[in-house]
Amino acid sequence: MFKPNRSFFFHLLPGIVCFLSLATGAGSALAQQTPTAPAPPITPPPPAPPRPPRPTPPTRDPHTPGYVSAQELPDGANPPAYADGNFILGPTHNPAPEMTAQQEGVPQGTVYNFTMESADSKIYPGIAREPNTFGTADPTDPAKMIVTTSHPAPYTRKVAVYVPKQYVPGTVAPFIVGADGPDQTLFTVLNNLIAEKRVPVMIAISIGNGSGDAQGSERGLEYDTMSGLYAEFVEKEVLPLVEKQYNVKLTKDPDGRATMGGSSGGSCALIMAWYHPELYHRVLTYSGTYVNQQWPSNPETPHGAWEFHEHLIPNTPRKPIRLWMEVGDRDNFNANVMRDNMHDWVVANENMAKVLAAKGYHYQFVFARNAGHTDRMVKQQTLPEALEYVWQGYPIAGPKN
Repeated sequence: MFKPNRSFFFHLLPGIVCFLSLATGAGSALAQQTPTAPAPPITPPPPAPPRPPRPTPPTRDPHTPGYVSAQELPDGANPPAYADGNFILGPTHNPAPEMTAQQEGVPQGTVYNFTMESADSKIYPGIAREPNTFGTADPTDPAKMIVTTSHPAPYTRKVAVYVPKQYVPGTVAPFIVGADGPDQTLFTVLNNLIAEKRVPVMIAISIGNGSGDAQGSERGLEYDTMSGLYAEFVEKEVLPLVEKQYNVKLTKDPDGRATMGGSSGGSCALIMAWYHPELYHRVLTYSGTYVNQQWPSNPETPHGAWEFHEHLIPNTPRKPIRLWMEVGDRDNFNANVMRDNMHDWVVANENMAKVLAAKGYHYQFVFARNAGHTDRMVKQQTLPEALEYVWQGYPIAGPKN
């Protein structure tokens, strides 16, 4: 019978070690290939709630008790460009002839475009409200809006500069600043009105907003804030660029400076002139947001632009401001969650006309039938006459055609 000795085991040892190594490696490989339990699926966050639908504005009657007395115009007609007071447009809104671009024999101005970055602004570094989020009414004060989703954010602002063909480079010129630009409609009308010598040879600076809308947005901060800050931004950061880049000189005379805009851009136009009458005397607004939309709230003007007709204009000596303004019969009504009785655009503009008349301002108020908020067709009908009214009293070189 065979009896293994010690040398026998020494001969077998390398093979045993090799076998064990192979077996261990195979086990490791099998272990690595063993399927693991699948990870639970990642549940996506719930979608943001849709924007609450705006209520359909009611159609208001211009002869509603409490509204200003106004002259009914023939359907399709505009008020005279020289007349102060209150007027009612009929339901048909055809474009004025001056809205036609490239009319024969009309010199065409040049439009220059550039952009401004928020990082370069010392006044408006930029904010934004999170998409699909909205403010809530303060339960302790319905006149205040609570916004918790606004934060710093960058923006790019578009600016368009219109220089009429008749402008002599380097000479001092009147100008108009427009909100929510660029506004090609304005440039077209100016080509035709300047050629007809119905308005002065003027520069137009059409400035885009910093994005968003209403409380918590950059646009809301710029346009709805009751202060001189936006006018100061234009004066310090926009106008010097325009003069430097396009070889124009802008007048310092406030009588040769106008502002214009629609909605919050309209209330902004008046805010610029109100807080800086040494800079602007002429204002043109469509569906002006003379309502309670300022954010953050300011205890000096707790009701935002509603304060214009509630307190500011009635309680302040008349300022050297000439104002043209329009509102539509289906203009905004309670357009957000606030129910403070200060969000009816028609009532706001009617109240504006009332207090402007009481203080002896030169103003023209147009109530447009069959018209919504910043109605495009109403603007097509009225903008030439509105510009001519706003510039009444300013010298126009040469005889009129």
